Amino acid sequence: MAETVESAAAQDAKNAAQQTKPKPAVNLSGAQRAATVIVALGAEKASHLYKYMDPTDVEQLTLEVAKLGFLDSEVTEDVLSEFYQMCMTNKAVTEGGLEYARAVLEKAYGAQAADELLNKVTKSLKNRQFSFMLKADAKSMFSALQNERPQTIALVLSYMDADKAAGVVALLDEKKQIKVVESMAKIESVSPATVKIIEAELSKKFTNIVTTANDKVGGIDYVADVMNNLDRASERNIFDGLADYDQELADEIRKRMFVFEDIITMDDRSVQRFVRDCDPRDLVLALKAANSEVANKLFTNMSSRMAQSIQDDLEITTNVRMKDVEDAQQRIVDIIRGLEEKNEIIILKGGKDDIIA
Repeated sequence: MAETVESAAAQDAKNAAQQTKPKPAVNLSGAQRAATVIVALGAEKASHLYKYMDPTDVEQLTLEVAKLGFLDSEVTEDVLSEFYQMCMTNKAVTEGGLEYARAVLEKAYGAQAADELLNKVTKSLKNRQFSFMLKADAKSMFSALQNERPQTIALVLSYMDADKAAGVVALLDEKKQIKVVESMAKIESVSPATVKIIEAELSKKFTNIVTTANDKVGGIDYVADVMNNLDRASERNIFDGLADYDQELADEIRKRMFVFEDIITMDDRSVQRFVRDCDPRDLVLALKAANSEVANKLFTNMSSRMAQSIQDDLEITTNVRMKDVEDAQQRIVDIIRGLEEKNEIIILKGGKDDIIA
């Protein structure tokens, strides 16, 4: 009995020791590291930082400080050292440019550490841009941008979420809609110098947009996402106007607006309708590379006889080229888009459509 009590006491002591054991720096999350810096700075200095932070971030950071628990001096020193490196990297990037910062950091910390620091800082700066965009609604953005050149509007919208960009595009006049969408589709990367010019022009309307490296913005996939969030009238107007002088671009955007995997978002009646127009051979080829959700959606909306026939063909169809699979999937998508144009089926667009049975 005494041994049992002693064993239990020993276990309790062990558990207590584990609960107060310092957290290793490598296991700290980003929020915990930020909380560590705040604690190390002390209340007075930390309060100066809070003045420049979003209230939501302050609330989250305060919560992390409260939950932080015990950290030993070695862990705190590691976190503060990392924070100092990030501050210096940020300053080098924003004041001297990416290549200058890389040269300085490589001399100070070596090539590998320099790459890691630059990746963190550039990601942080880009996120800062996007976080600012989220604070302005579509109407406010439209008010600020409506008199700008289409290329300028396209650049700014390319840093926004697709649904918000669609909201701004929908408010533009019809001619400008087409020009803005075309510009967004053709953007591949933007130089820091170009963004700085836009910053100066819009300084009274937006906070500074800081970029230190060519960022991939816009592009056809992005425009397809924007178009999926537009109302039908705006979509048709843009495609009709764009097709007049760039049919190839219009076709490419339309092709990417609805992909084969999006079949799972369709209602059962619409699936049953387009399946009737599909070549069974195309269905077999398309399903060779389809995920289980798409396959189940199709099979449950076929007759049992048709489903069995396609499943049998799938088993004996081997050594299929991926190009043949993709071509078959595209032919099915073309049928779906054609039926939608005739209002015979429904394609849900960015969660904007309501279905009434």
